[in-house]
Amino acid sequence: MTQGRAPRADAVRNRRKILTAAGEQITAHGPDVGMDDIAAAAGVAVGTLYRHFPTKTDLVAAVVAEYVARVADDAEAALGRVTAGARALDELAALLGRVIETSVTDRAVKAAAQALGAEPGDRAAEDRAGAAVAALIQAGQADGDIHPDVTVNDIYLLFSTAPTDRPPVARARWLTLVVPGLTTHARPSAG
Repeated sequence: MTQGRAPRADAVRNRRKILTAAGEQITAHGPDVGMDDIAAAAGVAVGTLYRHFPTKTDLVAAVVAEYVARVADDAEAALGRVTAGARALDELAALLGRVIETSVTDRAVKAAAQALGAEPGDRAAEDRAGAAVAALIQAGQADGDIHPDVTVNDIYLLFSTAPTDRPPVARARWLTLVVPGLTTHARPSAG
């Protein structure tokens, strides 16, 4: 592709179809699903898949990058609602719940990413998500609702340890138990 030229419309469509199929196939069949199977599910030739993604690691990294971008968009939207007057603690708790529920269906994709060592090459979405979560935390701390020692890493720890393999009622209960630990109401400040 010549630098500076926009990709052809069919190339953009094929890339989108491949990414969608990869997410679905890895979720349904696990990280060992074949590239041929992903290409077939996308309705493209295997060569087309390999032109876009030379290795399965590249493909999984792109799927993970899209997931992170969706989380960043969601976190920024939550921050926008806080700026418009919503409570930061409520928005952070709701964001945590949405990420956990989304992770239930993307669990196999994340497992594949870990198994293949795939990491998104572009960290922009991860940086956006982190900045939005940090701003939500700071707003909640300014309101006196979020404990002063809560950090972005704490929220990421909750994301990574959520019981995504449990039924919806268990996930909801986990959230009910965890959110108070973020607040100033559940525990005293370290002194």
